[in-house]
Parts: sequence; structure tokens; C-alpha cells
Amino acid sequence: MAKSLYETLGISENASADEIKKAYRKLARKYHPDVNKDEEAIEKFKEINAAYEVLSDKKKKDEYDMYGDQIFGGQNFHDFAQNQAGNVDLDELLRNIFGGGASFGGGFGGSTHSRGAVDLDQRTTITIPFAVSVLGGKHHISINNEDFDIKIPAGIKSGETLRVRGKGNVGMGGKRGDLLIKVEVAPSPTFERKDNDLYATMDVPLREAFFGGKVTFDSIVTGELTIKVPQNTKNGQKFRVRGKGVIDRKTAVRGNLYLTANIILPKVEELDEELVKMLKEKLPSGKTSSKE
Repeated sequence: MAKSLYETLGISENASADEIKKAYRKLARKYHPDVNKDEEAIEKFKEINAAYEVLSDKKKKDEYDMYGDQIFGGQNFHDFAQNQAGNVDLDELLRNIFGGGASFGGGFGGSTHSRGAVDLDQRTTITIPFAVSVLGGKHHISINNEDFDIKIPAGIKSGETLRVRGKGNVGMGGKRGDLLIKVEVAPSPTFERKDNDLYATMDVPLREAFFGGKVTFDSIVTGELTIKVPQNTKNGQKFRVRGKGVIDRKTAVRGNLYLTANIILPKVEELDEELVKMLKEKLPSGKTSSKE
């Protein structure tokens, strides 16, 4: 997915905040209208400032990293800025895309906010089930007297934002903004998620813990899994199931599932009397020797 704002600053998509700032300062000094009298320098300077304002703001950067140049209709940022009809305010364009009231003009020659652009984007928050966040699915939205379903991508994390084009506020001339949906994920009674790995507890009957065997782990998230446990499995012992975690939305690589054994002890009163008698006689006693 092309991300030309990084190209505008001459940096990689993995650049740190300090690298972004250093690249911006270097280019801003080079193209500042007080230093560079080239007619094209002003437009270049505006583009540099616009790119920095987006990439230095975590929320805007996260949104741009998610959608890339799709936000500019698939064009790279330079072409997007140059191909707008007439003397279009770059501040206004980017505020309508990303929201907020930041200035992208670079702070020279006065503010470019005189036209008072209105942000037509609308924001809301939804909470989705844990299983939907892992597997993906649909979520029903009711807003602005409209009802519609949105697609939830598999692997989405709590705090991420989805954009639904043309479902925001209505402005002059019928122009409509987008709906920005912040997604919160409901906690799971079974799983804990760390990055793309899942963690859960697996009940292991005493017989399989003693002598080894196969144990079934079943959930909506993972489906039915058969786990082979070895002889003398201990309580708290860890098992890894490769590729049964959460899919990474960028790399399409799945994380792992980590299961912690929970040994299930039978009730004594439910055991055969002869077995109970034998266990009392044969099992090691609780006596221990002290160690210095």
C-alpha cells in the first residue's frame, strides 16, 4: 500500500518520531520562502508541513498507516495537492480528511484558516465481541437515522479506527463526510491477547496428566483442537500451538496459542473404594525432609 507522505519527507515507513522530526526540519529550512525564492518552493513547503503535521500526530499517522494513499483517492500526495481545482486551501482539504484543527500551512504569511472549513467527519465508538475481533465479521450500526452493517476485519485491536466513506455529517451542497468508528474489544472470559498471540487455560484430567494422552480444547475462536500431553504433565505446564493465534492485518501471519495446563483432580467420594484404599496405601506421604 503506497504511502507517499513518507516520500514527501524522504523517509521510510518505519521511521521513528525523531527521524520524522529531523527530516522535516532539514527540508523546511531548505524550502522556507524566506530562504528559497523559487516559485515552486512555497507549494513544496506547504506539502512538507502537511506531511509532517500528519506523521507527527499519532492518531492521524495511525489512520494514514491504515489506509495509505487511498485517503487521497489512490493518488500520491504531491499529485493530490497539485490536482485540486482552483486555489484550494490545503489546510481545509486535510482537515476534512483527518479531522481536527491543525494548521498545515507552515505558519508563514498568516493563517490559512480564514475560510472556516467545517469538518464533516463524524466520530463514534462501538464495542465488539472478542471472537469478532479475532475472526472478523459484521457489526450493525444505527446512526443519523440510518441502519447498516460494517465489515470488521479479522485481527483488529482495541483502539483502532475504521472509516466508512460517505456516512458522516452532511454539509452545504449535500457534500457528506465520513464516519470514523473507534473500535473497542470486549474482554474474553477465556483468552488473553498479547500482540497476535492468545493465552488460555486448558483443563487436563488427572489420568492424562499421569499417563499422557490427548486432551480436547474447544472454543469459538480456535475451533476444536486436540492437544497431545506427555506423561507426568505438571499443573501450570505450558503448551504452544503454532498458527492458532490472531492474524496480523499487515503481514497476514498468524500468532500462536499458548495453553497452560490445569490439572483436574477427581473427587475422592466418586472413586472406587478399592482404588481409594490402594491410593491411601501406595501414594507417597506428605512427609518432607528439611533442607539447609
